[in-house]
Amino acid sequence: MRKDLFNLGPVFGYFFRKPDPNRPANFNLRTMHFINKLSLAMFLVGFLVLMYRWFIR
Repeated sequence: MRKDLFNLGPVFGYFFRKPDPNRPANFNLRTMHFINKLSLAMFLVGFLVLMYRWFIR
């Protein structure tokens, strides 16, 4: 149970996967994925800052 709690494989897989040639890509889809990746990265940075402040201070 605890091992699955900190499994970050799917998170990093979302950032570093290759594009699927069978899926159509247009501007709207690429923009949506970029915004999703950006918001996820900002959330992870904010979460790390909160954890740093919580454990250090």
